[in-house]
Amino acid sequence: MNTEHPEHAEPRTATDATAVTAGTDADREAAVDKSLSRLSLPAKVALLAGADMWSLPADESIGLGRLVMSDGPAGVRGEHWSADDPSVAIPSPTALAATWDTELVREAGRLLAQEARRKGAHVVLAPTVNLHRTPRGGRHFECYSEDPLITGDLGAALVAGVQDGGIATTPKHFVANDSETDRYTVDVHLDERTLRELYLAPFEAIVRKATPWGLMAAYNQVNGTGMSEHTALNQEVLREEWGFDGVLVSDWTGARDTVRCALGGLDVAMPGPATVYGEHLVAAVRDGRVPERTVDDLARRVLRLAARVGLLAGAPAAVPAELLPPAIDGEALAHRIAARSFVLLRNEGGLLPLAEQPGRVAVIGAAAARPRIGGGGSAEVLPARTVTPLDGLRAAGVDVSFATGSDALSNPAPVAVPMTAALLDAAGAELAGTVVPDGFVRWIGELPGRVAFADLAQVRLAGTLVPQGSGTHRFTVRGAGRFRLEVDGRVLFDDVLVPEGDDPAAAFLAPPQRLFSVELTAGRAVDLVLDHTLPQAAGVAGFGLVSFTLGHAAPALTEDELIEEAVAAARAARVAVVVVGTTEEVETEGVDRADLALPGRQDDLVHRVAAANPNTVVVVNAGSPVLMPWRDQVAAVLLTWFPGQEAGAALADVLLGRTEPGGRLPTTWPAGAADAPVLRVEPQDGVLPYEEGLFIGYRAWQRSATAPAYWFGHGLGYTDWEYEGMEVRHLDGADDDDPYRAVAEATVWVRNTGGRTGRETVQVYLAHDGVDRSRPDRHLAGFASVQAAPGERVAARIRIPRRAFETWDTPAGRWLVRAGVYAVEAGRSVADRRLSVALDLPPRS
Repeated sequence: MNTEHPEHAEPRTATDATAVTAGTDADREAAVDKSLSRLSLPAKVALLAGADMWSLPADESIGLGRLVMSDGPAGVRGEHWSADDPSVAIPSPTALAATWDTELVREAGRLLAQEARRKGAHVVLAPTVNLHRTPRGGRHFECYSEDPLITGDLGAALVAGVQDGGIATTPKHFVANDSETDRYTVDVHLDERTLRELYLAPFEAIVRKATPWGLMAAYNQVNGTGMSEHTALNQEVLREEWGFDGVLVSDWTGARDTVRCALGGLDVAMPGPATVYGEHLVAAVRDGRVPERTVDDLARRVLRLAARVGLLAGAPAAVPAELLPPAIDGEALAHRIAARSFVLLRNEGGLLPLAEQPGRVAVIGAAAARPRIGGGGSAEVLPARTVTPLDGLRAAGVDVSFATGSDALSNPAPVAVPMTAALLDAAGAELAGTVVPDGFVRWIGELPGRVAFADLAQVRLAGTLVPQGSGTHRFTVRGAGRFRLEVDGRVLFDDVLVPEGDDPAAAFLAPPQRLFSVELTAGRAVDLVLDHTLPQAAGVAGFGLVSFTLGHAAPALTEDELIEEAVAAARAARVAVVVVGTTEEVETEGVDRADLALPGRQDDLVHRVAAANPNTVVVVNAGSPVLMPWRDQVAAVLLTWFPGQEAGAALADVLLGRTEPGGRLPTTWPAGAADAPVLRVEPQDGVLPYEEGLFIGYRAWQRSATAPAYWFGHGLGYTDWEYEGMEVRHLDGADDDDPYRAVAEATVWVRNTGGRTGRETVQVYLAHDGVDRSRPDRHLAGFASVQAAPGERVAARIRIPRRAFETWDTPAGRWLVRAGVYAVEAGRSVADRRLSVALDLPPRS
């Protein structure tokens, strides 16, 4: 059987419903105009700011419903951040990108839409399509890749999938929000060619291919102008040049100036109700600083969004209920994506896959029992269940022993006892009460008992702990504001914790903390009381946020004792599976990474286990690159990213060979931190210059004297492939104005020369024969996946768009096709190119 998978053959990814609903566009626009004409200036302005943390207000006078937004890069949280309202947690965006599969990502988008409908949300704040400029980027896990082409293609696929389900998206953060340090104020300086060819490129591809109904403006400035008020990029490029007709929403609290935001094209300022719009914008119109027609434009786009998602009377929804996709089994899809995203980096001697009955397997590492299934911040969701690696292997019938080995968490976990939370006013009167399952409190946008944030002054957390062991117990307080901690009648802390920097989300993304030690006796109950007085700063209290943690750690073995215990378990087993990874302390939204090393003593653990058992498999549970100084000393290395709620089930399937690890690296992994081409994330005097220009990721590595640990595109499977031939042909009708129209097609024939059915991701790169040191040596031009049985020969067809042959001419202010002879190269990674065919591209007529 010749199985072709040309899912990447045509880059356009408009929704399936487009052809059916295209005739209703005029009806929607007519309803929008009619509604707009009935609104007063204050009523129009009211549409442009949040009514609360997550929604835009309803207006019964025109039949406008309440429009709800939700975070959603790896699952849709809805309006509540609570385990009582669980969400399906899919793998992190880096994992999605590692599949190199637009159809699978589109299916993930449909699942997100299904979750949004279940949660009562109309807009999913995703995908995040900033680039992996540097591996130190703290939000690296929430973005796709270092390459703009794969980022744009996968981002367009996710947008298309979500909007297939009648739910809007907001690709973010427009633009150059590629690191977290001082993200609220940083001024990114870069030249126009770099901006166009790298950082704007994914957004342009998504806008032109998938027609997103929304977009989110970044916090940062670009070349001196804040992105919420950047007329040149928001109005001239995004709307006039690309044709974007959707809503531009601020990042939360990112709108800072009434007039500049309105004139700069910012449609919605979030959250509300206190924003730079409202009465401030009404006044600006009435005194002539903002034309009313500008407000009309902003309001029209908000009404258009409401019409598209079915919230405006008289306007047909873009996707009628009868055209919604079939129901998706969320857990099954999360499982499938995870397995397809796992990247097998090393497999010496073919240790993997293990036999169905592999004998005793020593599973080692704290992350085996407590994995990170997703990144922190906007990408975090709470699923109804999580399958840990230990759970997955045990459920698969594997004979498992377990040893912690090393716990990389330096912060104690939330105290694991139910706690009562009393919400108090300024006089100490109780407004409402609730029970939380442990010492972690997070309320965003809505408080228990529907208490108003303006009335809340203090939260009192109380519970009883019965220690399981005698000795030194550690307690931590994490959060922003005043705290008073009392343990067993003894006051351990009574002071104020203040987060660093100006980022209003720092109170829960990277909160300050204090640590205390107390001697306790096993079995003797102690009372815990933590009083938290909310800070008065508008950036926290006005943000509609309460977030703090009472942490606890019982006496434990020393790190040396834990590692010795793990070594003994490894010696007694046939195979050792060591699960290592990052923690929420080093890889999360809001802070960049100080270094790329695994936290704690995890490297020591791997070295010791590998010395004790030659059959050592290391599973890397990280959303972005980490250093692996032991990578050549172990038999196998499997990268699982942040794998979502089905982590352990997918891992068991891959380790036992029930499923092939299908992932390929969407970004290059360095061998040493200093080797990475770009490391700087810290601004100087408020400015972060992108001095490297076009040379990030593999574009820079190709000219480096030092090779990375693993190249962009790398990934092994459980079979072998031979690249047998390639043909490249020009395509007719490629002279129109669509930069994503294919101008050439590469057909690559590959044969499965191994002993089992497998899947191969065929990658095509372009290298121009001209000597131009200002451009990278080669760049990704397309990709496709094929599947074949043992001995089978299949063809992968990859269509190459005109944009792949273009470069931005800054003096001319336009894209130019670089005619000439190109090497069209096909292979398994950017460094493993097996075939090359010359293509003579004539000048465009």
